[in-house]
Amino acid sequence: MAFSLPDLPYAYDALSPHMSAETLEFHHDKHHNSYLETMNDLIKGTEYESMELEEIVKKSHKENQKLFNQSAQFYNHLHFWNWMKPNGGGKNLPAKLQEAIESDLGGYDKFREDFINAGKTQFGSGWAWLFVKDGKLAIDNGLNGENPLVMGGTPILGVDVWEHSYYIDYRNARPKYLEAFVDNLINWDYVLERYEAATS
Repeated sequence: MAFSLPDLPYAYDALSPHMSAETLEFHHDKHHNSYLETMNDLIKGTEYESMELEEIVKKSHKENQKLFNQSAQFYNHLHFWNWMKPNGGGKNLPAKLQEAIESDLGGYDKFREDFINAGKTQFGSGWAWLFVKDGKLAIDNGLNGENPLVMGGTPILGVDVWEHSYYIDYRNARPKYLEAFVDNLINWDYVLERYEAATS
């Protein structure tokens, strides 16, 4: 089956000033759509065409790097838009998520430091991740489109550190972008939804 590009869950200017309308227009309409179109072309007439997206990502990681690059990035971005919302971020977490972060990661402040550091230390293009593995929360980063699905985990929060995600707004100041993401943009309700699905 061919996949399609969902609209953003908010207006292009809804995340301003932390992420501009120009960034979202380029990132969603150009980059995300390009991953989609290339993936759809690559799966046409193959066994991948009948698979769910997560299956495509996992199988192609082992067997078809060209397809993996596109399908993983398409998957990552589907969630990335939902991991953000206007007036998000900060310490106002749902109780269940707060408890898990306390028990597994040493509390919110430690999570914030480690998650931002995962993004800062990802050399070149990639992502920083909060994910569930073996029932516990963990933080890591991944090169290019690599995500926790191929690390044996389930992503519940990710931040894109490819330059197209932040260069228009922050130039080369990736740490400032990561701080703005954590402090002002995270949609904790969606993170909770993903956490509950991963631990149920």
